[in-house]
Amino acid sequence: MSETARPNANAGKQLTIAVDGIEYQRIPIKTPLVVTGDDLVAVVTAAARPELKSGDVLFVTEKIVGITQGRSYPIEDIEPRKLAVTLSRYVQKTPHGIGLGMPETMEMALRECGTPRILLAAAVAAVTKKLGRRGDFYRIAGPKARGIDGPTEGTIPPYDSQVVLAPAQPKKVAARLSAALGGADVAIVDINDLGGNILGSTLGSKREAVLVRILGDNPLGQGRQSTPMGIVRAS
Repeated sequence: MSETARPNANAGKQLTIAVDGIEYQRIPIKTPLVVTGDDLVAVVTAAARPELKSGDVLFVTEKIVGITQGRSYPIEDIEPRKLAVTLSRYVQKTPHGIGLGMPETMEMALRECGTPRILLAAAVAAVTKKLGRRGDFYRIAGPKARGIDGPTEGTIPPYDSQVVLAPAQPKKVAARLSAALGGADVAIVDINDLGGNILGSTLGSKREAVLVRILGDNPLGQGRQSTPMGIVRAS
């Protein structure tokens, strides 16, 4: 295995996991800083192709896909409307990410998902939260809202001061990357320290569900590791 994907690339992360009695390696792959205008296919193939073996699944974070698509915005360029300021106050903030808990990220959710959908999600969540149920806001608002990444202190610059939207057409992106990698399975993932989702892949729904479990503890981390993709390999 090359230096690019050595198993200790992410200090403090356990890079093997057992799911349904099968042990999997999660191999982080380092890349240079990815910026708007980079060719995603070129970045991914250059970094991943030397590491892939038959049967591997390559998982790519939604953030670098969105960045290469021009879907990252400096905070100072976003002007939140009053509704975004108000709604953001009711979002529960966690140590793992700001989510829509700031006016700028909520503004982008309103633009991406539409005001009616966000208002419906907020109204339903206000009711069900009192009943002890959580998660309804993002369930109704959908993956575009869930996939919005706000700036956090530990994020690699310049994205520590930018909002990055969920990628467009992630399933088509996965298919394009797979073709460039000779048919290897590829998944575009939204994984953080609270869990994750598969936004698009060349896997079927059953294998996607297993992959979510394999990646549930976020082996890539979400700080300055510069490992925006990785390989899942059954031992």
